[in-house]
Amino acid sequence: MKAKNYIPILVLALLFCVNFTFAQTNKFDSNGKRHGVWKKYYKNKRIRYSGTFDHGKEVGTFKFYSAANSDFPSVIKVYKNGSDSADVTFYALDGKLESKGLMIGKNREGKWLYYHEDGKTLMSEETYKNGKLHGPYKTFYNSGKPTEVANYLNGLLDGSYKKYAIKGHIYQDFTYKQGKLNGLATYYNRKTGEITTKGTFRDDVRIGTWENYADGELVSTEQPNKKKPPRKKTNKNTKKQ
Repeated sequence: MKAKNYIPILVLALLFCVNFTFAQTNKFDSNGKRHGVWKKYYKNKRIRYSGTFDHGKEVGTFKFYSAANSDFPSVIKVYKNGSDSADVTFYALDGKLESKGLMIGKNREGKWLYYHEDGKTLMSEETYKNGKLHGPYKTFYNSGKPTEVANYLNGLLDGSYKKYAIKGHIYQDFTYKQGKLNGLATYYNRKTGEITTKGTFRDDVRIGTWENYADGELVSTEQPNKKKPPRKKTNKNTKKQ
């Protein structure tokens, strides 16, 4: 058979493969629920997601893609059998890891890990309950040393809050209760780590006598002017990819 005779056969074979593949995807069961392998596409023909449904329920692995780039998935969800929970991983457009953790429905749950731009170095560890920060919270420099160590309760800072300089020493040591500064607060020189100021907060307001230090020695005291300090956000809006 001449080579040119192969062309129509090849075209027919490709059309058959495309039609066969389409026939195997995007089906509904007798109740009108999605069932089997599904694939959805953006208007620009790039794939939007692919995954498997079991009578309307997501099962196994789902991959989601950006409309701008289909080389790498932007989100991968691995659903746990018989539940609404899934192990979720977010990626940048170049395929580098951004964050990962557990989701129940649309809410983050348990420990979540976030990464610096290299996709390898840990940037933060956060703990969630019902989609709110709840439990230990830590952030890190690229070196791996901590920048912040705190605790959240129902989305609000609660308990010890410590902030670290890049050299490793503490330069802010506070205590929060229900999102407000309460208790002893100590400030240190960010470069040297020496104490500079110490005093007490009550509901974000300075009270009592505050002490000022130089070279580690007490040099003066003052009474607060009742001004509130700058408020720290009490519910971190992390990147929801």
